[in-house]
Amino acid sequence: MGGMRFPRRHRRAPGPGGAASPPHPRPAAGHGAAAETKIEAGADAARDAGVLADIAASALLTGSAGPARRIADAAGTAIAVLDSECRWRYVNAAFVRVAGPAAADELLGIPIEDTALAAAAVVVRAVLADGRTRDHALAADAGTVLRFRRLPATAADPRTTVSASPHPAVLAVLLPAPQRQPGADQPREHPADPEPHPHPAPHRRHDAEHTHARPRDTPSATTDDAHLRRLTLLAAVAERVGSTLDVAATCAELADITVPALGIVATVEILPAGTAETAEHGSARPAGPPHLQRSGAALAAHVGPLELPCHAVRYPRDSPVAVCLRSGEPVAVYPRTDEELRSVAPDSATLEVFRSAGVRAVLAVPLVAHRRTVGVLVLGRGGESPGGFGADDVRTARDVAAGAAVAIDHARRYTRAQGIALELQQALLTEPGKPHTNLELAWRYLPSGTASVVGGDWYEVVRLSFGRTLLVIGDVMGHGVEAAVDMSNYRATLRYVAAMDLPPHRILRRLDALISEDDAARPATCLLALADPNRARWTVSSAGHLPPALVSAAGPTRLLDVPTGPPLGTGVGGYEQTTHELVPDETLLLYTDGLVERRDQDIDVSLAGLTALRLPGGGPLDALLASVLTRLAPHTAEDDIALLAARARTR
Repeated sequence: MGGMRFPRRHRRAPGPGGAASPPHPRPAAGHGAAAETKIEAGADAARDAGVLADIAASALLTGSAGPARRIADAAGTAIAVLDSECRWRYVNAAFVRVAGPAAADELLGIPIEDTALAAAAVVVRAVLADGRTRDHALAADAGTVLRFRRLPATAADPRTTVSASPHPAVLAVLLPAPQRQPGADQPREHPADPEPHPHPAPHRRHDAEHTHARPRDTPSATTDDAHLRRLTLLAAVAERVGSTLDVAATCAELADITVPALGIVATVEILPAGTAETAEHGSARPAGPPHLQRSGAALAAHVGPLELPCHAVRYPRDSPVAVCLRSGEPVAVYPRTDEELRSVAPDSATLEVFRSAGVRAVLAVPLVAHRRTVGVLVLGRGGESPGGFGADDVRTARDVAAGAAVAIDHARRYTRAQGIALELQQALLTEPGKPHTNLELAWRYLPSGTASVVGGDWYEVVRLSFGRTLLVIGDVMGHGVEAAVDMSNYRATLRYVAAMDLPPHRILRRLDALISEDDAARPATCLLALADPNRARWTVSSAGHLPPALVSAAGPTRLLDVPTGPPLGTGVGGYEQTTHELVPDETLLLYTDGLVERRDQDIDVSLAGLTALRLPGGGPLDALLASVLTRLAPHTAEDDIALLAARARTR
């Protein structure tokens, strides 16, 4: 290594709340006290470096470039990962100083034999062969060793984002050399991972139909592997759960992450909106059978072509899910017979899946967010996990559920807020006024649904003197409750101004002046069409709105040429109007931009699609609007759509 000295920057890992952990008790004085202090300091540094190494491994296994990987990249501890062919797959900046004068990207993909650490190749291959953790002493620094530990094979599951091959890898981390206590024998040449603490044997109640038990304390993997798996899953939850604000999609993401990492079957079931239970200690919980909505489910690939339908489910009062919801704690159950398995499943479809998959252990974990229980995660394991759910498994499942519950709760709150906004909009957007009997009228309103919050689309009809009717359609800029409230304000102001019996362009001018006086009001587009069947003419004026379409039974649909002024609320003014012939068998169609605007399409192309439609111009207006929505509205609406159609009645 050319006499290179390796920096050893170690610090104590933060304790709870972010504060540094208190130091271990030290002997007051003496040579033995100094030696013990040195040994414990080395152990602390090794433990801290091991935590950082696990973070790096979890980032690698999840294909992440997120916070976990950035922490590992910036760490002062040297961390690296080699694949099953002893090629470097991940190195941080601190490790580059160990491997030699090369950039990190120059090491990736290079075999260890071709780098300055070629002497460690034999140790790496031995770790891959038998899985034992080994240390490699660095000649350049007698106080430092490279510890090599085998990582578990990555999951060969197509739903994960793992980019690595499903083979073991080796984690390398630079640690202080093991210290000997005074008078102790020589240290082991290849110290293995610490043995796990002994655990009591699992307890079963044989006098019950099935066993409600505390999670088994028998570890299902080594302590290091369990810690690494927990970090890996938590990183995946942070990146992949909650990618949308849709409750069903979020629950499906959680179910997909837990299979096959935590079980062969997973369901995510949510309490109905408004019934989430407080998770505070001693709080009252319902004693009756819980009613839940299954919103996500996943099965391991080998289970077969089975389905877990997402629908309303109801568990028995003494089921593990009911006990879990009442206690707020994970509950494990180990059914031994088909009858006991039946008492775990809420319906026949779930029972069939459990039976076919060979489920022999079920774990129910509460989904708690902001101290409120919003649902439950149910995991099932089969004969491939004879130990059932160990303590490490339950801790991992609980941490995963806690992270995902926040995303699910956010989606629920968003859905509820959107529902309130939609109800408010529908309450404010009442039916338009009645036209004169010489005019036939139809209208439709199509909300965008869960893709976005509600918009400010609106329409209105005002009866004027001498058989005239004013048709109005508008769109307040923005979305949400504020847009719905502004929409109501526009409608009320429009009725007030229209009562002055002004021509359309002067109505827009007056409306613009009134709205612009309110600094908090949002701008809005608006189109006015004054129907005057007695004079057989339309008078049209626009404030930044799309042109109306004229649908004829005898010819193609065409757009009316209307001079366009600025949107309302700007205070600019400058509106004009134009007149068009009113023919009894033609229909004037007013619409908002949600009908034709597409993010990936020019507006002229979208409008050409409208004029290309062959619409039933002579039939009922309701049928015409239904045809427009069926043939032109997108399957997943990105914005609200409002339609208003009018046609002169023949005498």
